[in-house]
Amino acid sequence: MTVTVRPLEPRDEAAWRRHWSAYLEFYETGLKAGDTEILFKRMIAGEPHFALVAEQDGAVIGFVHGLPHASTWSLPGYCYLEDLYVDPQARGAGAGRALIEAVAQEAKKRGLTRVYWHTDKGNETARALYDKLATLSDFVQYRL
Repeated sequence: MTVTVRPLEPRDEAAWRRHWSAYLEFYETGLKAGDTEILFKRMIAGEPHFALVAEQDGAVIGFVHGLPHASTWSLPGYCYLEDLYVDPQARGAGAGRALIEAVAQEAKKRGLTRVYWHTDKGNETARALYDKLATLSDFVQYRL
C-alpha cells in the first residue's frame, strides 16, 4: 500500500485523463475540445509545466502539475502548484502529501524559492492537509 511519486509518462495517459476529468468536474469547469490532448503533450514534454503522478499497487491514483515561473520578488523564481488531484477512493494513504512534497523537491532542485497554490475556500478536505504542510497566506486573489 506504499505510495510512490514519479514523472508522468505517455503510458499514463488513460489514467491521467480519467483523473483530469474528475478534477475538472469537481471544480465545475471544462476545456475546449482538443485542449486536454494539447495539455497532456505539454505535460509529457515538461515545458512549461511538469507533471508527476502518485502510484499505488501499480495504479495511478493521482497527479500534480507544477508551473515554474520567473518572479520580480525572487530572481530564481517560484513554482505554482497549479493542479492536484487524488482519487477519492485512494485518499488518506498519503498520496496528496507525497505529491506536494515531490513538487517542493522539484522546485528546490531547480533553485526556485517558493511553492505556492490556492484552492476553493470550501475545499475542507484538501485544506485539512494543506494546513499541515504550509502557511495560509493573507493574500486575496482577483481575476480579470
